[in-house]
Amino acid sequence: MKGKWIQWIFSICFLIQLSGCIGEEKYADDPEGNFRQLWKIIDEQYCFFEYKNIDWKAIGDKTAKKIKPQMDEQQLFAVLSEMLNYLQDGHVNLLSSFDQSGYDVTTNSVRNFDENILVDNRYLGRSYRTLSGIKYKILNDNIGYIYYESFQNTLDETDLNNILSYFSACDGLIIDIRQNGGGNATNSARIASRFVEKKTLTGYIQHKTGSGHNDFSTPYPIYLIPAGGVRWTKPVAVLTNRHSYSAANDFVNHMKGLPNVTIIGDTTGGGGGMPFTSELPNGWTIRFSASPHFDDKMNHIEWGIEPDHKVNMDSKDANKNIDTIIEAARKRLQLER
Repeated sequence: MKGKWIQWIFSICFLIQLSGCIGEEKYADDPEGNFRQLWKIIDEQYCFFEYKNIDWKAIGDKTAKKIKPQMDEQQLFAVLSEMLNYLQDGHVNLLSSFDQSGYDVTTNSVRNFDENILVDNRYLGRSYRTLSGIKYKILNDNIGYIYYESFQNTLDETDLNNILSYFSACDGLIIDIRQNGGGNATNSARIASRFVEKKTLTGYIQHKTGSGHNDFSTPYPIYLIPAGGVRWTKPVAVLTNRHSYSAANDFVNHMKGLPNVTIIGDTTGGGGGMPFTSELPNGWTIRFSASPHFDDKMNHIEWGIEPDHKVNMDSKDANKNIDTIIEAARKRLQLER
């Protein structure tokens, strides 16, 4: 994990340095000042303007017409949140003492997941094991099944050794991260490192080097380093949907392309920008994507990663308490025995 940590540390250090050299101008603590400060922070430090073809100046001009001196906090918050939603980024949040804004990246998407089916006896049922946020069980066809609903739940190396050892006699392994909204990216790399036998390039990251929309460093490579504990070399299926976001998206980026791994389900929700925070004159916090993350071919992963095999939930299956995506994974793993 040393190489991975070094890249993240470099990025964080550059962001800290950058925050001290741009955005120095401070505005008054009034509606106009808070708007101007927010617009400037995003203008100088947000990282996806060109990729998303966003005209931030035009958005700022449009928003400026809605800023009134007599606005109260709730009105100002609503206008600023509306402006930020033009970025179409789930990592962009305005946080106040009374509310938090957010852009829903899953709007109008197919859910491809049903909790009620998951607890059917053919899947988790009531007899599964649980450890550090992971629910896991050996299915009746000798396929191991893991459901990990949040990368916020920390797994240490001992946890991973215990879980993978439990599955040692299985023919294949399903890792289900549908509905996983992210959390700690360190967890995604820690888990993924159990599925490589050699140092493996999985992506790149950049940081801002100036206030211009295209002022970026050269890309820094991100590698997976094989873990020292129990590793898995048999076939793996990773299940995804549009609610697999942020650190879950990062995990899929690590796993996709590994020789024994297949991604099954729907395109992930994305979230490929490393978030950073700043503060407005009134004390509100703005969180935003500051460092773009790419796959190993330098493709953006901000708007999601396509599966190797696209599978949607089938309503006829659902009526029979059958999870179409899990069943597709089981069939594929059985073929690879």
